[in-house]
Amino acid sequence: MSWKSDILGFKTYLRLEKSLSANTIEAYVHDIEKLVQFLDYTNVGLGATQLKTEHLRNFLKWVNELGMTATSQARILSGLHAFYKYLLVENQTNSDPTELVDAPKTGRKLPDTLSKEDVEILLESVDRSSPEGERNRAMLETLYSCGLRVSELVNLKISDVFPKESYIRVIGKGNKERLVPIGRIALKHIHLYRETVRILVPIQKGEEDILFLNRRGKRLTRVMVFTIIKNLVQKCGIKKTVSPHTFRHSFATHLVEGGADLRAVQEMLGHESITTTEIYTHIDRTFLKEQVLKFHPRS
Repeated sequence: MSWKSDILGFKTYLRLEKSLSANTIEAYVHDIEKLVQFLDYTNVGLGATQLKTEHLRNFLKWVNELGMTATSQARILSGLHAFYKYLLVENQTNSDPTELVDAPKTGRKLPDTLSKEDVEILLESVDRSSPEGERNRAMLETLYSCGLRVSELVNLKISDVFPKESYIRVIGKGNKERLVPIGRIALKHIHLYRETVRILVPIQKGEEDILFLNRRGKRLTRVMVFTIIKNLVQKCGIKKTVSPHTFRHSFATHLVEGGADLRAVQEMLGHESITTTEIYTHIDRTFLKEQVLKFHPRS
């Protein structure tokens, strides 16, 4: 088969089998097209199933010399992994030349987090005397209680909240569904918001089941959530860069610090790989070291 038909089949596989978003699929395809461009440039007239590990190493060396960052190179290699996995699934090849290619060292950056005290200050600082304040308190309680992505928060539906069972249903990346426990305090504020504020909002058609609405009856935008948090942080005088994702990182960090099982945290965050969640063990080790230095008699 030609590169063109291989790439077309790969796109279909990512869309139908993996349920990836259009943007993610285009990013994968763009990386494969970079490889084809390199093969044309170096006059290597081979198809996908004929390539060897040596060819892929030369390709990654080429993108490195073009000035791509280690993170971008690692992402390209991830795309190549996915492409050859597809070829294996479709029985178009019986070997994966990416297996022996080492990913460049990216040096994982520890995410910013809020302390438990910071979270408490932020939540208690929300002015609940206004309708927006009641909504914002319920929204931020939910964000921190469940470790949601901002896109998951703004698209959360009333029908996805199960108060009796203390769970919410979340539709995450790749349209994947997961059940996440939600705390009683978050549920209490959701109930107050629905009974005292949301019930009075003139709801736009198609938004009837969306939980968090603006004053015009439409779901909040991601930018609006960022703005709400930014203004609240300034009001509290917290000298950190705080975004919706900071609440997600803090949720995971506080669970791990409290002794939560890493695979349970992985499930709640909706991480496909445990490796993504393992970044929080680094934070936990820092926390443990601080505790030993502070409290151990021989420190």
